[in-house]
Amino acid sequence: MISRSLRARTNLFIVFIVVLNPLGNTFLREGMNRTGAPVRWTSQGLVLFFWQAFQSGAVWFGISLLLLFLVCYMLVLSWADYSYVLPASAISYVVVALLGSLVLREHVPFERWMGIGLICAGAALVGRTLPVTRREG
Repeated sequence: MISRSLRARTNLFIVFIVVLNPLGNTFLREGMNRTGAPVRWTSQGLVLFFWQAFQSGAVWFGISLLLLFLVCYMLVLSWADYSYVLPASAISYVVVALLGSLVLREHVPFERWMGIGLICAGAALVGRTLPVTRREG
């Protein structure tokens, strides 16, 4: 039987995962919007492109948030089943769509919102199960 503290800790870190991943990607996207696409697909052109990208504070902040996400994700995977963690963290698709719409000013079509709703319904079903199915012994 899973302890209450492990379940609470797992759920708390899933919240961190749900927030950090989309937020990190939003900052990364904002920084890359400012950088633009590579002008030339040569080695010199790509070096210049990455040099410019890594001059962006938004890119570095996004990378930092994504690294923090990775640490949280690794911790949760050490506590709970992968088949629980990934679907339970699917609520992040709502955060992605909201950040894309509100922060990046992207149009999110109705069909995409419906798909996100279906994914979240599946995540809610998974969230009703225990995070760990293996027996410690």
